[in-house]
Amino acid sequence: MAMYGYVRISTRKQSIERQIRNIRATYPEATIVEEVYTGTSLNRKEWNKLQNKLKEGDTVVFDSVSRMSRTADEGVEAYFELYGRGINLVFLKEPTISTAVYAAALKNRTLTISQDGSTSEGRLIQSIISALNDYQRELAAAQIRIAFDQAEKEVEDLHQRTREGIQTARAHGKQIGAVPGKKLTTKKSVEAKAVIIKHSRDFGGGLDDGELMKLTGLARNTYYKYKKELKSESAEE
Repeated sequence: MAMYGYVRISTRKQSIERQIRNIRATYPEATIVEEVYTGTSLNRKEWNKLQNKLKEGDTVVFDSVSRMSRTADEGVEAYFELYGRGINLVFLKEPTISTAVYAAALKNRTLTISQDGSTSEGRLIQSIISALNDYQRELAAAQIRIAFDQAEKEVEDLHQRTREGIQTARAHGKQIGAVPGKKLTTKKSVEAKAVIIKHSRDFGGGLDDGELMKLTGLARNTYYKYKKELKSESAEE
């Protein structure tokens, strides 16, 4: 039975160390799976790879429920799909919805039928107990749903605060984002353009576009954007 710790951040500017440290403190043997993903979807590369190799009895530890999913519907669906496969899920910040707690709650609250179900009285008792068991299962599932709902609400609140902040800044005359038509000059762009103008065949060098993209490490769109700007600057001179 394998033990994994799944950690996720939205951008590389964020630190993932806190999540790793929290998981290691309780589960030092866990194999850490790291993911950088912006968005709320569960369709994530490293998460998909982890799900595909999980076997019955394996455990996945999360620092919080929001690291698994920030969309309630997807989160609840994935939770019960993995639970049905016999996968243990542990949430350090929401321990009451870990699968072990959920399974124990169902086991402890499930009533058994000792009466003879062949009689009308027995059938009535059987139906009542069945209804009570269904209710307990729904109650436990509702607690899990609430946790994922809260994670989704945090995302919505963050987006709302961001929108309000932008509206306030604009109301005070502040420029939000790049000025249309204005080139953004950074240390990276200056260094990359220097390499392009020195080595590009279009500027008398010996390297083609593919070789220069590898040399500068630029994405295709960024590379051609810089190259277009350089040509425009040369034409103005």
